[in-house]
Amino acid sequence: MLHLSDDELFTILRPERLTAIVDIGANPIDGDPPYKAMLERGLCSVLGFEPSADAIRRLNAQKGTTECYLPYAIGDGNEHTLFVCEAPGMTSLLEPDPDRLDLFYGFRDLGRINRRIPTSTKRLDDVQEIVELDLLKLDVQGSELAILRSGQKKLAHAVAIQTEVSLIPIYRDQPPLGVIDSELREMGFLPYGFVEMKLWPLSSAAAGRYVPNESWQPMIEGDLVYIRDFTRAENLTGEQWKQLALIAHHCYEATDLVLRALDMAIALGAVGSEARAQYVKLLGHQPSIS
Repeated sequence: MLHLSDDELFTILRPERLTAIVDIGANPIDGDPPYKAMLERGLCSVLGFEPSADAIRRLNAQKGTTECYLPYAIGDGNEHTLFVCEAPGMTSLLEPDPDRLDLFYGFRDLGRINRRIPTSTKRLDDVQEIVELDLLKLDVQGSELAILRSGQKKLAHAVAIQTEVSLIPIYRDQPPLGVIDSELREMGFLPYGFVEMKLWPLSSAAAGRYVPNESWQPMIEGDLVYIRDFTRAENLTGEQWKQLALIAHHCYEATDLVLRALDMAIALGAVGSEARAQYVKLLGHQPSIS
């Protein structure tokens, strides 16, 4: 782990504390989390939640000093059934819809329910272990809306949310992208960009030996990043702009958003007027639009 003084952007910003990250659905099934670089550099704390006992054991066996993982299922606070599917990444508190699964090649097998486990959920606002929250990552296969609605207080000071969104729902009663987008806009967030988009061929591609066009397939779901309304300096505090700059730089390499955050922090007097030039020098070149 590096000493904080070794991170140049942290030195420029001098935030009051480490960036606080909450990861709901922390099992890294689909690869490294977006905050891996921050974690490796000792710039953040991570509080993760994962109801799978096996996943919790693995996460806690490998965790560092600023990580904590708890076996809570976060949701609306009610009792639910956890549908454990053949593919671990499709396990959900929502039941897979067989008709929707049949639309996509191989999904019927991947979404086959192997077990049904009665599960108690906790509202995000009721999780006492969450003290600070700057970045929320959601990977919960359809429970996003319930979690967002249960966490209005905890999310009041968050600056970024990365959430999986569904364009073609494959679970019963799964809220689609439009519903999630409306909820987050009501909470004061704007969409910034997709981190990943999952394309999948329709089952009709399995007929004969037809090979579908991989660049033109249905968009099933994706990971979309929302940022607290960055249109006005006063929408965030100086400390929030600092935390946003760190997240934008280390998690997403979004230099335009870092520069926006720096400009707003300068306007609020949270950092010195030299901060922008220092960051551009850190990048090694003057950002340009071509």
